[in-house]
Amino acid sequence: MIDYISSLNDPQREAVTHGNGPLMIIAGAGSGKTRVLTYRIAYLIENGVDPFRILSLTFTNKAAGEMRHRIEKVVGSEARNIWMGTFHSVFAKILRIEARAIGYTSNFSIYDTDDSKSLLRSIIKEMGLDDKVYRANSVFSRISAAKNRLIGPEDYLANPVIKADDESARMPEVGRIYKEYARRCFAANAMDFDDLLFNTNVLFRDHLDILNKYQHKFQHVMVDEFQDTNVSQYLITRKLAAVHQNICVVGDDAQSIYAFRGANIENILNFQRDYGKDAVKIVKLEQNYRSTKHIVEAANSVIARNRNQLEKHVFTDNSEGALIDVIKASSDNEEGRLVAQAIFEAKMQEGLRNNDFAILYRTNAQSRAFEEALRKLSIKYRIIGGLSFYQRKEIKDLIAYLRFTVNQQDEEAFKRIINLPKRGIGDTTVAKISVLASEKSVPIWEIVGNVSQHIAGRASIAIEGFADLIKSFNLLIDKKDAYEVSAHIAKASGLLKDLYEDKTVEGLARYENVQELLNAIKEFVDNPENDDKSLSAFLQTVSLLTTADEKEDDGDNDKVTLMTIHAAKGLEFKNVHIVGLEEELFPSQMMLESRNDLEEERRLFYVAITRAERRLTMSYAESRYHYGRLKMCEPSRFLMEVDQRHLKMARTHTERSGYGATRQDAREGRAIPDRDRNEMPTAGSMSFVRSLAQKTARTQSPQPAVAHTPSAGFVPSDTSNLAAGMKVEHTKFGFGTVKSMDINGTERKAVIQFDTAGEKTLLLSFAKLRIVE
Repeated sequence: MIDYISSLNDPQREAVTHGNGPLMIIAGAGSGKTRVLTYRIAYLIENGVDPFRILSLTFTNKAAGEMRHRIEKVVGSEARNIWMGTFHSVFAKILRIEARAIGYTSNFSIYDTDDSKSLLRSIIKEMGLDDKVYRANSVFSRISAAKNRLIGPEDYLANPVIKADDESARMPEVGRIYKEYARRCFAANAMDFDDLLFNTNVLFRDHLDILNKYQHKFQHVMVDEFQDTNVSQYLITRKLAAVHQNICVVGDDAQSIYAFRGANIENILNFQRDYGKDAVKIVKLEQNYRSTKHIVEAANSVIARNRNQLEKHVFTDNSEGALIDVIKASSDNEEGRLVAQAIFEAKMQEGLRNNDFAILYRTNAQSRAFEEALRKLSIKYRIIGGLSFYQRKEIKDLIAYLRFTVNQQDEEAFKRIINLPKRGIGDTTVAKISVLASEKSVPIWEIVGNVSQHIAGRASIAIEGFADLIKSFNLLIDKKDAYEVSAHIAKASGLLKDLYEDKTVEGLARYENVQELLNAIKEFVDNPENDDKSLSAFLQTVSLLTTADEKEDDGDNDKVTLMTIHAAKGLEFKNVHIVGLEEELFPSQMMLESRNDLEEERRLFYVAITRAERRLTMSYAESRYHYGRLKMCEPSRFLMEVDQRHLKMARTHTERSGYGATRQDAREGRAIPDRDRNEMPTAGSMSFVRSLAQKTARTQSPQPAVAHTPSAGFVPSDTSNLAAGMKVEHTKFGFGTVKSMDINGTERKAVIQFDTAGEKTLLLSFAKLRIVE
């Protein structure tokens, strides 16, 4: 038996050994929350709680799997009996058990985002709506947001506020689309991801006997990352914990960054109110075991500016570590080059591996410059959030066959495979089948299985052959395991033959991908932890996978990781580069409308900082291309909000560096030896501190600065003869004096000292300036 209690600090031990009643664990970054949650479950089991009566909810399957294995090391095989998994996987399991109560069968399909958007495109077309106005992405987002707030189609149509919002977006028919979408999903015996939570709420709302069953079944309910729960998840967990009141939530309000997905930070902020201030036990995990002092204190200095937060003070007993490097680049391409160079040098000088580094950015579009720079230095990298293995066409094709074999009402799977491989069945025939099924209010299989009664000609013969094929596959489901059925379908359908005959490099890769899928199914069947080895069980597992749960394609894990900050949550790296720290990029321009939005962006920056263990580097560019046009940038307010004691200017671009342009090392982009770095100005001096001073007034308050009001009759002047010493007026920055001109071919820049806005470098082809006579 592992003596895990003695390995815990006092707050951790207090959380692990807490008995009954509501418990909120406020877990700062790197404070060992997974260990605490794991050991708490083990402690409960050791003290007589039946593992079948413990429900533990996480946000990724990977996290659930790791926790289960850790618990198993303490309490043995009993850990396999815990109800543990993501919200979606656990409630999909409950829905399969109770499906008939809400009109579904237990073998319902789970539509991924592509399936949902495909169905929406069909509905939009059938309704005769303009697909340039009613874009599937936008409609899907609106429907998803409604479901996460537990607003069904009828309530959606009846809500005047929602109706007005749709009309202002020039999409007044979204409610009607939503209603038809819900009807078609139900007819196809299918649920999308949002339905797994929405329908669980419906199940518990309309069937109190079923709710009562699970309320008494789960003696303890535990929720990880509670700050990321939405309205739907919050209500389900509150209902399930209503009888025993043994709910344990673990989270950090400072890491609440998923409002765009419907996450509601109020869930954690108001936990005490919901369960009673005197009844709730609060434990704060404030010791960070991950990062150096400079990193922890820098993160604290940033997040302290947020008003809406739970009080805590994160600290660490780790070493001070290195100061946080700040890189200023002239352009986004230069930023990519300097970051890649820094990684290359660190590897050479410190013997580090590629997988010791992560590059974190605000948007996926920023990856290009870093990819190009890393390739030039032959540094391997991987992008998290790229094309998922299970989103590749050949994989989705075979999975669609598997889905339709299990559930013949699955319309989206049917449309994908009916003419794959080619059977001479055109889109017109497929559309006719869909229309017939809709008109007769029957599943699509009713038409396909009796096609001769509805459609004549060669198409009828081809469809009949397809139906016979599916029927033969279906006969195997109860006789064979998932691998045997899948391998047979891959061959008998003709998919493998088609791919094998394509001898191009791409064709070979697609064939190997399908073989890899079959390998994954075999691995699933051979896994002793999977009691149910049926094709239905495998399909449910696959449908609930997230990108974070997937393995590396080539088995080579020694790669620099490139990812958005949102995707990095929950991860840690020895060395982290936070890039693109510019106003209107990070914080995003779209998140500057309100204090709540800005505070969420600041929490995102906090998450980025706290991913780093040993070294942290921040960088920004003075210019980058935006929608094909060069845009001048200014440093992010977040960079200015970091306590300057923890920063130093590491290196800069080769032009107008202010201190490094004349040095051979800086010109050639080489690392400056440590003995020389002490001579370099820190982030708290020279031009950097001037930039800080210019922005202090704005960064003291989250509200944007008051803009300059242009003079009456303001008309931009012809700046072709602009010269140093001239007085000018800018619509935003006000009055100023031209200090110098920078002319490079047709590109002309002016360095202007504004009276109130400080020094700015403006591209004259874009700047609107009035020359003051």
